[in-house]
Amino acid sequence: MAQLYFRYGAMGCGKTMQLLQVAFNYEERGQKVCVIKPATDTKNGDKLLTRIGPERETNFTFTKHDNIFNKIKHEYRDVACVLCDESQFMTPKQADQLMKVVTKLDIPVMCYGLRLNFRQQDGGFEGATRLLQIAHKVEELKTICDCGRKATMNTRWLNGKLVVDGPDVLIDGTSNIEYRSICPKCFYKYLERDVKAPARKAKQQLIDSTKKGKK
Repeated sequence: MAQLYFRYGAMGCGKTMQLLQVAFNYEERGQKVCVIKPATDTKNGDKLLTRIGPERETNFTFTKHDNIFNKIKHEYRDVACVLCDESQFMTPKQADQLMKVVTKLDIPVMCYGLRLNFRQQDGGFEGATRLLQIAHKVEELKTICDCGRKATMNTRWLNGKLVVDGPDVLIDGTSNIEYRSICPKCFYKYLERDVKAPARKAKQQLIDSTKKGKK
């Protein structure tokens, strides 16, 4: 019986590389696969691109308004497997549509993506949250922090400083934005340095300026 898989990990853990390896394994045996990703991920256009070089064109990308089940049912019914990259960007409804691909079309679906975004408080992606709830099998893909510990936190950096708010989607390589996966210990170290300490300093400056204004 076909199943829905969710393979997640922090940035840099090799999710896309594993997806391409699975696609290769199927095709080496003469079987067709359908490789997809959300159109929200605009960095590489319609391609899947890995950090170490290998790349591949998707069969199709989808917006938040597309019905993935209908697309696969009518155009990719003959595939042996559906592989979805950057699956955190899909909607909860689309995660349910992939479950329908599994249960109604009997096609295995393997989703790869992030579990958490970069924000300190609201850390989840809707698509990933739904996949964690409904997937038959959930697997963590591991990577390491610069310090050598296991990296579990996805972080956004602006001009070399940690930021913990802003929109979910902001492509790196623009406006001095970059992303790193780090361990919790390093996260709280940078949080104190770049977020909490400057906030306390700004608050104290405001208090001091208010006191001066009353004299």
